[in-house]
Amino acid sequence: MRKFQIPKIPTTTNKSIRFPDDVIAQVEEAIRGTECSFSAFVIEAVRVALENLKEEEDDS
Repeated sequence: MRKFQIPKIPTTTNKSIRFPDDVIAQVEEAIRGTECSFSAFVIEAVRVALENLKEEEDDS
């Protein structure tokens, strides 16, 4: 059994970025009816993209 640990909230920095309106609409549609926020969706998408880039780099 894994030992319970109180999660640590990572430090964050506020960044203002501009999204095309169509991308905002697609993200909002994707998260509608879920508990996911726009920010959480974008953060996860960026993490996945970074992992994919690293895997591609490691493969070449």
